[in-house]
Formats: sequence, C-alpha cells, structure tokens
Amino acid sequence: MADLETFRAETRAWLEANCPPECRGAAPGEAEMVWGGRNAVFPTPAHKVWLDRMAERGWTAPEWPREYGGGGLNREEAKVLASEMRRIKARPPLYSFGVWMLGPALLAFGTEKQKQRFLPPIVRGEIRWCQGYSEPGAGSDLASIQTRAVDQGDHWIVNGQKIWTSYADKADWIFCLVRTDPEAPKHLGISFVLFDMATPGVTTRPITLISGKSPFCETFFDDVRVEKENLVGVLNRGWDVAKALLAHERTMIGAMGDTGVGRPLGQVAADHLGLDEAGRLDEPLLRARIADYDIDAAAFRLAMERAGDQMKAKQAHPAIASMLKYYGSELNKRRHELAMAAGGSDALEWEGDRSNDGQAARDWLRTKANSIEGGTSEVQLNIIAKHLLQLPGA
Repeated sequence: MADLETFRAETRAWLEANCPPECRGAAPGEAEMVWGGRNAVFPTPAHKVWLDRMAERGWTAPEWPREYGGGGLNREEAKVLASEMRRIKARPPLYSFGVWMLGPALLAFGTEKQKQRFLPPIVRGEIRWCQGYSEPGAGSDLASIQTRAVDQGDHWIVNGQKIWTSYADKADWIFCLVRTDPEAPKHLGISFVLFDMATPGVTTRPITLISGKSPFCETFFDDVRVEKENLVGVLNRGWDVAKALLAHERTMIGAMGDTGVGRPLGQVAADHLGLDEAGRLDEPLLRARIADYDIDAAAFRLAMERAGDQMKAKQAHPAIASMLKYYGSELNKRRHELAMAAGGSDALEWEGDRSNDGQAARDWLRTKANSIEGGTSEVQLNIIAKHLLQLPGA
C-alpha cells in the first residue's frame, strides 16, 4: 500500500506538470479528439505534446508490457493513473481502436514478430486502425461473412465488402475477417488478417447518419493483396480471435457510460435553467433525474473497475462484456437525453452560435447508434439471459 501511495503521489505530480491546460476538461467535439495515424490531426500543438509525453511513458496503453511500448503497470497502478487523470479532468491523449481492440488481440494471438511490428507504433499513435467485421448480409450474424480470401501461395487475394466500418476513410490499416475456407461450417473457415488501407483495390465511402455526420463507411475490396505474414492466429480459426476482440470492443463501447471528464450535468442545466433560492437547480423533476443518473454513473464506474479486475485475473465470465456494453450504451444515451433537457430550446438548435453549431443535438442523435453498433442491445440481452442468468428457454 505504501508503494501504491508513492506511485499515486509521483503520478499526480507528473500529470500536473505535464498535462497541458488545453488537454483538460471534456473535448467539445470530435475535432478535439486525437486519433493519431500517419495523417494525424492535432487541434493544437499542446495535444501533440500531451500524446508524446504519455506515449513516452507507455501510458497510452498503461497495462501493456514494456517490451511492446506499454507502461508495464499492474492493475492497481493503472487504476491510480485513471483516477488521477479524472481528478484533473485530463483528456485521453489518444483515441485508438489499436489500443482498445487490436492490441489486446495481438497480445493474445499474435506472433512475436507481429507484436514487435505493430504494438509500439500503436502506443505512439502512429497507426490508425479500423475494423472490418460487419457486411451487408452479416451484421448480428457475423459468422455469415462472405468476403473471400483466395490462396495465392505467399499471399491471398481478397474480394468483398464491409459496412459500418468506423473511420475507414481516415484509417491507415484494417483488422479484417475474411473467409479462407468457403466449404467449412460458417464459424470455421474464417481468418483474421491485417492489411494497409492504401493497398490497391481498397476503397471507402462514408455513410451519413441522422446527425448529419458519421464515423461509418462502406468499404470495398477488389483484388486486394494480403501477405500471409499478416495472418493473426491460426488459419481458418479467426473466429477465436474475433470473439476475443468483440469482448474488448463491447467493453470499450460500454465505457462511454463512464463520463469522468467534463462538466457535470447539473452545472450544464444550471447554466440554462438557473438556481433556486437554496442554490439548487431550479427544476425539481430534472434535478431528480440528474441525481439518479449521477448515482447510476458512479455505480457503473465501480462495476467497470471490478470487471477490469476480474478480467485481469482471468476470473471474468465471458459474457460480462455484453453486460457492460448494454448498460454503458444505455447510460450514455440517458446522459445525452438529459443534456438536451438541460439545454432547453438552445439545445435544439442545429446550426449557429448558441449550441456550438448544433453539437448538443448532433451528439444526442449520434447516441442512437450506441445500442446498435458493436452488437445490438437485443443481442446483448440474449447473451446475458442465456450465459449469465441462465434463464430457461434463453
């Protein structure tokens, strides 16, 4: 415990000295988020400084081994780092599917050469990844994918289409499910491969959502060459990798419900609705709804920490990620519903100065996809009913 408190004091001092003021507080919008990659865009020079400083310590992936660029922290130290970042409202230095999804899969299934090749650049934010899973005919039934990889000796030729490929138009590389044995049962004959999005034959087309914006794309593969050294795991057993990665993806999406950075909803509401004579939000029903949300959000943060401890100790039920994904998605939707209620008529504005060019309304509409992406809420509830609650007939 004494060592942990020493680590806390040192971490607190380092964060205070190294986290720029521009990188504290909630990001006002996606334009303030740093995704890295070979075409990285930084809102200010301070954001680049913050990423470089954190990456140098491995704290963009604090629990990854040091030999792969990570921080080498144990679970308790990582929790201290997270709590100290929340204390000063430090933004994540890097938003990365490489850190959240691919990295853990490579640590579990990748070769040593693959780990050395890809993990350190992911930590430094040098590669931006996208995920090639869903297809027009394979959404919730993901194992029905038809994107085909034909053996050409030392490489494959890939043809097919993916959909809802988040940020495919901005990504450098893709981790992708392809069918390498069309004669095998659908959960077999699938392989997990990596390739550069600049490879000839790869094209993307953004899909506009109701919010007027979208991270999602259609992605097309026309005779794309994929080297066999980029196969992750065992040939035709990519479903094993896919399932492990899905658990990390669902936990990542669920973490949207853990909003430890940014202004509390009560303050947002007070700006628009004012306070009563006792200094409380001058709208009792909304005040109660916000209090309920704050309690649930605090409880969910603790549940996330407990689940993280269980996963680290390899004691977590495989379906726990579905629980976190479901509840975190619903919690995030509740937050934005309350933000709209708190903002009053200003929050309804689509363009202009009062609501930051419609950011509140656009963010609210964007959250409607939370209960679809990464596996629908209905699918998650079925998994919970069958595997966690073991309900009869589930």
